[in-house]
Amino acid sequence: QVQLVESGGGLVQAGGSLRLICAASGRTFSNYAMAWVRQAPGKGREFVAAINWSGTNTYYRHSVKGRFTISRDNAKNTVYLQMNSLKPEDTAVYYCAADPNIIKVATTPDYWGQGTQVTVSS
Repeated sequence: QVQLVESGGGLVQAGGSLRLICAASGRTFSNYAMAWVRQAPGKGREFVAAINWSGTNTYYRHSVKGRFTISRDNAKNTVYLQMNSLKPEDTAVYYCAADPNIIKVATTPDYWGQGTQVTVSS
């Protein structure tokens, strides 16, 4: 029903920036809340940011607030995560997620991408 493909990850030095891109397939993209979650080696999956279907409401975990910005372009079926002032603790595989429910998308979303690796060196 919804297919998600992430890109934009890479290796950066602390303090650097990356922009992650999630390309979605499906005519119902604009009806879904979207989120970014991440998983560091040996750790559980962690909520990063979420955005409602219209892009009018955004949510962030405290540790990334002010540094990361989630946005979406429904005309392009795309969601973005602009990451600035990156820290080594941001190192993780970042996944794009989609769900009709803005609350559920942060925990148990209906759809996941395959992830993109973000590595921040100190």
